[in-house]
Amino acid sequence: MKIRRAVVEDHGMLLDIWLRSVRATHTFLSEEDIQSILPLVRDHALKELEVSVLVTDEGSIVGFMGLSGNKMEALFLAPEFFRQGGGRLLVEHARELKGVLRVDVNEQNPQARKFSESLGFFVEGRSEVDGAGQPFPLLHMREIVAEPSHAPEPAARSTSSGESSPPAR
Repeated sequence: MKIRRAVVEDHGMLLDIWLRSVRATHTFLSEEDIQSILPLVRDHALKELEVSVLVTDEGSIVGFMGLSGNKMEALFLAPEFFRQGGGRLLVEHARELKGVLRVDVNEQNPQARKFSESLGFFVEGRSEVDGAGQPFPLLHMREIVAEPSHAPEPAARSTSSGESSPPAR
């Protein structure tokens, strides 16, 4: 599989993937909820986010990710491509582009939380409502940043320690 930047001609396929993925994973949403969110995805997210698409070797689009700065605002795969490593590839691609990442996941979507935690994210906060003010609680997650390893200084060079306390998590 390969990752490339989305182009306007991809938007119809990306919207189809979004719909199928949401219907498969966001079981807490009614069809009415999905239809009310669809224009936001179509008219704003696909146009305003930095969107990367996951493409098979044959050229078929099977997923996408949308970034705003270092925050993953969208990560969706066609259901027939769940659990085949595509989501991980998209996240690794985002890390290469942006460094340490953040993501919000719906609390009612435990698969999304489990996936994010498997990639090194942890919950740092929670909101009772989503970004549109709807009663769909969000978990605010960020990556765990590994502490840099400090090699011991040779004794002849310096005797002072410049180490500081590790950051609070």
